[in-house]
Amino acid sequence: MSDMSINGFEKAHPVSAGDVAGAFEPGGLRDAAGAVNAVQPIGVVLDVGGAGSQIAFDAQRLTECAQDGDPSVALAGQVGSQIKIRVGKGWLLASVRNQKQDARGNSGGILSAVDFLGEGEEERLTGRIHSFRRGVTGYPIPGALVYPATSQDLKQIYASDGRPSIEVGNVYPTRDIRAGLYIDALLGKHFALLGSTGTGKSTSAALILHRICDHAPEGHIILIDPHGEYSAAFRNNGIILDVTNLQMPYWLMNFEEHCEMFLTSSGNARQEDADILAKCLLQARMKNRLADQMGKITVDAPIPYLLSDLTNILQNEMGKLDKASTSAPYMRVKTKIDELKSDPRYQFMFSGMLVGDTMAEFIAKIFRLPSRGKPISIIDVSGVPSEITSTVVAVLSRLVFDFAVWGREEKTRPVLLVCEEAHRYVPNEKNADTSAVGKILSRIAKEGRKYGISLGLVTQRPSDLAEGVLSQCGTIISMRLNNDRDQAFVKAAMPEGARGFLDSIPALRNRECIICGEGVAIPIRVAFDDLEEFKRPASEDPSFTGLWSASGGDEEMVQRTVQRWRAGGR
Repeated sequence: MSDMSINGFEKAHPVSAGDVAGAFEPGGLRDAAGAVNAVQPIGVVLDVGGAGSQIAFDAQRLTECAQDGDPSVALAGQVGSQIKIRVGKGWLLASVRNQKQDARGNSGGILSAVDFLGEGEEERLTGRIHSFRRGVTGYPIPGALVYPATSQDLKQIYASDGRPSIEVGNVYPTRDIRAGLYIDALLGKHFALLGSTGTGKSTSAALILHRICDHAPEGHIILIDPHGEYSAAFRNNGIILDVTNLQMPYWLMNFEEHCEMFLTSSGNARQEDADILAKCLLQARMKNRLADQMGKITVDAPIPYLLSDLTNILQNEMGKLDKASTSAPYMRVKTKIDELKSDPRYQFMFSGMLVGDTMAEFIAKIFRLPSRGKPISIIDVSGVPSEITSTVVAVLSRLVFDFAVWGREEKTRPVLLVCEEAHRYVPNEKNADTSAVGKILSRIAKEGRKYGISLGLVTQRPSDLAEGVLSQCGTIISMRLNNDRDQAFVKAAMPEGARGFLDSIPALRNRECIICGEGVAIPIRVAFDDLEEFKRPASEDPSFTGLWSASGGDEEMVQRTVQRWRAGGR
C-alpha cells in the first residue's frame, strides 16, 4: 500500500480509533482528486484474531458513505454490513458484528468487531474482486486499511461458481444481486428452515420447493404437511395424498410401529404385551405365500397379513393351557386391534382392501417413481387421528430410509424428505418420548446422506428440536425468531463466521432470512422473492376486521361444518 505512508501508518505502533480520524485529515485520501467513497478507506484494523478482528471506523467517513447512491456503500460500517480489508494483492471480506463509541474519548472513532467471511483476488485493471472463496489463508495486520464493499464487489462474491443453483431472492441491502442456493450442497447435507409464526415461513418453504421442482422436474420430494396448507400450493406440479386417497397398508409397519399402534399398556405390562404381539405377528406374516418363498422371515419384514389372522392367532394362544401369563395381555391387544378395524377414522390404513401386496405401487406413488413432471408428494396428515399421526410419519420416513438402504445396488434415486412442524417429531431430550418417528428421523439426519436421502426440517421452535438433528443440517435458513431461547439455540448451531449476521435475526422483516452453511458461498441476508398467488400455501392470517364486518350464510356454514365433523371428513 503506497498510500500508507501519507496516512501515518509507516511505523508499527499501537493503533487507536483516534488514528483513524488522523488518517483522513486534509491532504490525505479524502482530498485526493476524483476520489469517491468506494475507494477511500473508512477505518483501520486494530487487532486480529483467528475468526475476526476489531476495527476502528471514522464516524465522519461513515456519514459521507451513508449519502452514497450504492446501497452497499451507504450501509458500510453498520451492523450486518460487509467491508473489505487489503491483504497482500487481494481482499479479505468481513461482516460487521457490532459498534460502540471509542471509550477513550475520540469523538470521531467507532469501534467494531468483525467476522471474517472469505477472501478473493483483485483484477489489476478493474480492481474488482474475483475468485472469491470461503475461509481465510492470509490475515491482515494491525494498521491495515478498511474499505466499504461495493455492490459490484458483492456481485462478484455472490456470483454462482458454476454449480447448479436456484435463485430465491435478493441479497440485502442490494436491489439487483440475486441470492442463489447451491442445490447439491443444500440437499446433500440437509437443511433447516426456521422462523417464528407469521414471518412467512410456509411461503418461503413453498418458494424453495417450487424452485427445486422447476429446476429438477424429475425429482423425488416428499413433504409431510400437518396442517393441510401446502395442497393449494402444489396442485399443478405434485400429487396430494390425504386420508381419502393415501391407502397406506398397515402391514408395512415394522414391529416397533406395531407396538405404538396396538399396545396401550405401560411398564412391565407393556413388555409382556410386546412379547405376545411379536410371537403372534410373526405367525400371521408366515401365513402369506411370500413367506414360504423366502424361507425364514423376521417380524419386521413388510409381508402382508390379515388382521383377522392376527386376532385368531391371539385367540388361539390365549386358549392354550401352557401360556406363560393370564389371558389379560391377549385380550388387551386383541381389543385394540378390533377397535382400529371398526373405527372409520382409521380406514385409510386398516381397510380390508389393503391386504394385497401393493408395496411396490405404494412406494412408487409416494416417492414419485417415475415423476412424470410432478416431482413432489404432499402427504396431508391433518385428517389423521392425532394419536397415530407420529406413527404414520414414522412409517413414511422409515420407508424412505429402508428403500434407500436396500436399493444401494441400483442406480441411486435421491429423495428429499421435508418435515413441517419438525419439533413435533424429533423433540429435544426434555420433551422426548422415545417414539419411532424421532428415532428414524434422527437416523436419517445422521446417516441419510450416505444413501442419497436429504432431510429438510421446517419449524418455528428450534429450541424444542433435538440438538443433534439440527447440528446435522449443513444449511440453516433462519427467518425472524422472537424467542430468546430459539435465538440462542440457532446461534449455537451456526458457524462462527455467521455470528454477526445472527445478531440481526430479531430485527429481520417478514420474508427476510439469514442463510449460512454449505448451500451458500458465504453467510447472506436475503429478501425472498414474491411467490405467485396460486403457488402459495393456505397459511395466510385471517382478516378479523374484514370478516367481522360482513354477515350472511352463517347458519348454512355451521350445518356443513357439523356434518363434516360428524363424518370425520373435511
